[in-house]
Amino acid sequence: MRKRITASQFGNIRPAERGEFTRRAFESGKMDLTEVEGLADLLAADTAEQRKQALRQMDGYLRQSFDKWRLQLLQCLAHSEAVIDFGDDDREDSVDASAVMAAIVPQVRQLREELRGHLRDCRRGEIVREGVRIVLGGPPNAGKSSLLNALARRPAAIVSPVAGTTRDVLEVRLDLAGVPCLLSDTAGLRGEHCEQEVDAVEVEGMRRARAAFEQAHLRLFVVDASSSEQQGVLGLLQSLLDSDKTAATASEDEGGAGSEGRLLVVANKVDLLQNSSSADQQQMQELSDWLRISGRGSATLLQVSCATGAGLAELEETLACAVADLIGGSDSAAMSEGPLITRERHRRHLLLCAASLDRFLDMRLPMDAAAEEIRLAMLELGKVTGRVDVEELLDVIF
Repeated sequence: MRKRITASQFGNIRPAERGEFTRRAFESGKMDLTEVEGLADLLAADTAEQRKQALRQMDGYLRQSFDKWRLQLLQCLAHSEAVIDFGDDDREDSVDASAVMAAIVPQVRQLREELRGHLRDCRRGEIVREGVRIVLGGPPNAGKSSLLNALARRPAAIVSPVAGTTRDVLEVRLDLAGVPCLLSDTAGLRGEHCEQEVDAVEVEGMRRARAAFEQAHLRLFVVDASSSEQQGVLGLLQSLLDSDKTAATASEDEGGAGSEGRLLVVANKVDLLQNSSSADQQQMQELSDWLRISGRGSATLLQVSCATGAGLAELEETLACAVADLIGGSDSAAMSEGPLITRERHRRHLLLCAASLDRFLDMRLPMDAAAEEIRLAMLELGKVTGRVDVEELLDVIF
């Protein structure tokens, strides 16, 4: 007869805490912080692209890149420290400061350019990990809620002929091109002269709709193709694009991507057009001409009908291509093997590292201050992987 064995019979044995083995692997040096984060991302992954990125990070792709940069900076710092310690000696083998700087500066400049390339990655890694934000915006009764239901393939939003039915931001999750997407339906937007005619709840809904539209990676501006008030719609779209330019500039300053070229204009309710009359065709042509003249020639104009399903397949295909383009990034060699930055924490430390390298390259600092900038840059790289080791510097010097 088998004897039941309990944990109490073995002394200090207990069930492992959540993540305890991973923490021990990190503390013993078998995994760095980026690999630990990759494991967490893999466990939380919902789509193919998320799993692919997490596996790449778990395999040490980020660690290898950051360690290579740290080693380069470590060597530069060691030479700088040698100049500080032995540069003033009168011996024949004293270190020549100018010769050392001539050797260090090209290496630091090259490293700075590599950092610049990765910081301008359009936030590809963060987008794959967190998801693409797609927002439906436009005037009331344009069919935004119907379009959300069609793309989600379920009745997620209330559809009503009454204008202003949607008052808040409604979100559903999609999988496009293997990338998680958050599709948001928003309150119908009215011109500034019409906002005084609606109640306070709808005004707040429009404010939230504008904020969501500005923060989205992909913007779908939905218009009623059968409406005769296209001029007012174009004015509304222009006001959104004007506020969008400021947000795009701020995003680029942080090393991310602006929103230029991320606009889709969807003409809904094409089934209500009267047998493709010349007047209806002229309205669509005016909208297309306006997009071209306003400098939004890269915007895509699509005609759909949520009632009949016409054009929806083309819209989904266009969205999938736009999402794939978002994570496709730059054509530079630095981005050819996948994104190096997958979290805001990585970007923050790399920005601080780049700032230190910029101060070093200013060439107006004394040697001890220049060496300090290299040390600070190396420290920021070490914070990404969780490795901050002073002994490494001593090993190189001696």
